[in-house]
Amino acid sequence: MNDYMEIANSGIIWIACAIPVMLVLFQSYLFLVRSLKDGRKMGITDDQMKRAIRSSAVAAIGPSLAIFAGLLALMRAMGGGIPWLRLSYIGSVAYELMAANFGAQAMNVKFGGEGMTVTVFACAVWVMTLGSIGWPLFAGLFSHKLDGIRLKLAGGKSTMIPIVAAGGMIGAFTYLSLDRVVPFSMQNKGAFAAIAGFLCMAALTYYGRKNKKHWVDEWGVSISMFVGMLVAVFVG
Repeated sequence: MNDYMEIANSGIIWIACAIPVMLVLFQSYLFLVRSLKDGRKMGITDDQMKRAIRSSAVAAIGPSLAIFAGLLALMRAMGGGIPWLRLSYIGSVAYELMAANFGAQAMNVKFGGEGMTVTVFACAVWVMTLGSIGWPLFAGLFSHKLDGIRLKLAGGKSTMIPIVAAGGMIGAFTYLSLDRVVPFSMQNKGAFAAIAGFLCMAALTYYGRKNKKHWVDEWGVSISMFVGMLVAVFVG
């Protein structure tokens, strides 16, 4: 156990992981600069862009806390470098934990338990990496064709694109929510979290629109996430 953790937390692992993470940060910086530049060309005011940046930053707090919790869980068995790298790129805590667990099970070892060796650690890293290759490959090969698909789905009418996009988002979030709620049971903490989050967001939205409180647009999602998590904790 100690030997493999020494490798998992070794300097070479941290350096190898820091290089791609720095690339992600640099890419984010380029996107921000380009967005501000093109936004001004499109007539978007600096105040509007500041409010959009502030709203995005606030809305990211809730998901970031969930990722941080997953990071701590992964660090217990995978050291610090690999979880930092994986969650900086993919960001799916559920996938990373599942993939690492599959890698350990393939070696007949309980993930994070006794029997973890350098070989098991390497197997878990390989499963985490190879299992996610399809996402960037699909995006790289087919992203440029998605705009044409959107137009076809909208029947060639550009005015229909926002409606189709909104329908797609509603369908995606509905699927993710129903996956937590159905089947419903008193032991299903995810169901209580989803319902509480929905009720909280609905109440905040009604309050914000009725009283013209713009802070709801920035803080509503994060507040609803925290309410859902707290309800799940107390129910459990």
